[in-house]
Amino acid sequence: MDAQQLKALQAPIKERYRNEPGAAVVTLRAEGRIGEGIACRVETGRALVEAGLHPATGGSGTQACSGDMLLEALAACAGVTLKAVGTALSIKINDGKVTAEGDLDFRGTLGVAKDAPVGFREIRLRFELDTDASEEQKKKLIELTERYCVVLQTIRNAPAVRVSS
Repeated sequence: MDAQQLKALQAPIKERYRNEPGAAVVTLRAEGRIGEGIACRVETGRALVEAGLHPATGGSGTQACSGDMLLEALAACAGVTLKAVGTALSIKINDGKVTAEGDLDFRGTLGVAKDAPVGFREIRLRFELDTDASEEQKKKLIELTERYCVVLQTIRNAPAVRVSS
């Protein structure tokens, strides 16, 4: 897909959202099914993923860790966003790698130390790109990817989360 094809594809969608802002609000949904042992099965639309405890909290390592899944979602979203931005700007990306990594202190989630945070202390997102783009173009590409990556912006600007039963 090139820039013209992407713009042609998105033009009517953007126009509709300008005219009908409410149409742009879409509720995404994920559902998990509590499994055997300490596990939860999540259907991704493409596959079934069974999440369990990370080995640092007693897990076997045979199930996906939710923390890993969060980082995978970030890397995937950033990669897709980068490709879309690159396409829109006519910047050819020959190859690339997106790495998301984060630091967790498992004492927090295990209740071992009340001063240890539950969740990531820090998350780092790194791009390694094979492109002929100039340094200025690469800078703009990363800047726009940051701006438009849904998962990155959700992590940075955490929305209100309601929990119910």
